[in-house]
Amino acid sequence: MVKMKKQKTTEEILAQIEIDKITARSTAKEIASKHLGKHAINYITVLVVIGVISSTHLEGGALTAVIGLVSTAAMAMIGILQHIVGAKEKEDKPEIEIIKNLILQLRDKQDDPMQVDVTDTDVTVTKGESKVTASKKK
Repeated sequence: MVKMKKQKTTEEILAQIEIDKITARSTAKEIASKHLGKHAINYITVLVVIGVISSTHLEGGALTAVIGLVSTAAMAMIGILQHIVGAKEKEDKPEIEIIKNLILQLRDKQDDPMQVDVTDTDVTVTKGESKVTASKKK
């Protein structure tokens, strides 16, 4: 018995054309996002399996390098996925803001002049209202 191929209806053909149009308008980011959304867990699983298998066959120094590369790749993949799903943007660390403010304050600050007086037995350093004297032990 010969099976007959089902003929596509006009509606199916038009629907396929619309799907193709939408796919053609997709940006590279959208295409990559869809691909990673479907396959990222597989990639991360493969990376973990590579790490586990390498830990049974490699020695210290080589194992450290492989595990470092595998973990870096997995973290990069996770970061990409977070970016795709629109996870919260990283905020600047507060210590960076504090350092920036200190730099701005120090740049605008006028330093008090420093004076150093050296005698046979003493060294005196004066800066602003501070005065420190060190004496030579006899």
